[in-house]
Amino acid sequence: MTPRTPSPRDRRATILDVAAAAGVSRQTVTRAMNDMAGISAETRARVQKLAAEMGYSPSRFAKGLVQGARISVGLAIPDLTNPYFPAFASSVVEAATERGWNVVVDDYGHGTGSAVDAAARLAPQVDALIGYLAPHQDEAQALMGRRPVVALDSPDAGTAGSISFDYRHAARLALRHLASHGCRSILFLDSDQGGPAGSRSAAAAAVAAEAGIQLARLQAQPSAAAARSAVALHLAGGGSPDGILAFNDLMAAGALKALRESGTSVPNECAVIGMDGIPLGELLTPELTTLALDLRAVGRAAVGLLDGLLTGAIQDRTPGAHLTLQHQLILRQSA
Repeated sequence: MTPRTPSPRDRRATILDVAAAAGVSRQTVTRAMNDMAGISAETRARVQKLAAEMGYSPSRFAKGLVQGARISVGLAIPDLTNPYFPAFASSVVEAATERGWNVVVDDYGHGTGSAVDAAARLAPQVDALIGYLAPHQDEAQALMGRRPVVALDSPDAGTAGSISFDYRHAARLALRHLASHGCRSILFLDSDQGGPAGSRSAAAAAVAAEAGIQLARLQAQPSAAAARSAVALHLAGGGSPDGILAFNDLMAAGALKALRESGTSVPNECAVIGMDGIPLGELLTPELTTLALDLRAVGRAAVGLLDGLLTGAIQDRTPGAHLTLQHQLILRQSA
C-alpha cells in the first residue's frame, strides 16, 4: 500500500489558527467553542463563525481537557452475529477501557444499513472512529471532519489512519500448504459481497497464477449456511475440488458440512482451510486449519494508532498512520 502524503490543503486547522484569524487569545477561542462564560456574545459568535469557515471544530477529546469529559470512540461493525467481529470489538473495548475511554458500538450490517449510516449516527457522539468501513471509508472520514478515523481492511483509505491485512502473504501460506500436500484442483470459496482491489479473492488469484496453481472460484454469502448450499450444489454439479480455501471460517464450516454430507473425506479427499482464526474452528469436526489473525492484537493496534492520532504523536495520513498486519497458518485436522 502506498501511503498518502498530506498536502497543505489537508492540514488540520488548529486553535492557534482560529485565534490568529479572530485576533483573540487561545483561551478566548476555547471559551467560545465550549460556550463558557467570560466573553461577549458578539465575540463568541465571531469566533465560532471563523472556526466554521476554517473547518476547525474542537474534538470531544479537546473538550475533555477543559470540561473533564472522557474520550468517546465510535466502533462501526458490519455484523455482530459473525463471531469474528465480537472478538475484535472485545479487544477494542479492552484497550480503550485501559485508557479510560468510552466505546460506542454501531452494528450496521443488517437491513439496508451501511458504514456511512454508522458514521452518521456515531459522528455527533464521539471524538474518533474505528471500524470496518469499506467501501465508504472516505465518506466516513468526511462525516467525522477533523476527528481521526482508523479504517480496518481498507487498502488505500483516505482516512487519518488505517490497518490493512497482507492477503497475499495469507494466500501464499495456504496455497503452498495445499499444493505441498498434493492438492491440484483448489477451490476458493469467496464472499459475494465484493471488496477493494486488495481483497482476499484477488490476492488468492494472484498468488495462484504466480505459482502455477489451478484455482477455481465459487461465490456465496459469507455465512456457514450459504457456503454449505453453494458447495453442495458445486459437488452435485460435478465439481471435485481436492482443496478448498474459504473466505472466512464460517464459510469453511459450511464447506465441511457439505463435504461430509456428500461423503467426501476431509482431508483425505479434500482439504479445507478457513481464514480469520475464530475460536469456532477448534470446535468443528475435523478441527479447522485456518489463516489466523491475533484479534486481540488487531484491536490493540487500532486503539494504539488512534491514541497516537489524538495526541499528535502520529500525524494523520503519514506512513506511520497506516499499518499492515499478517495472518499465520494454524494447522489442525482439516488440512
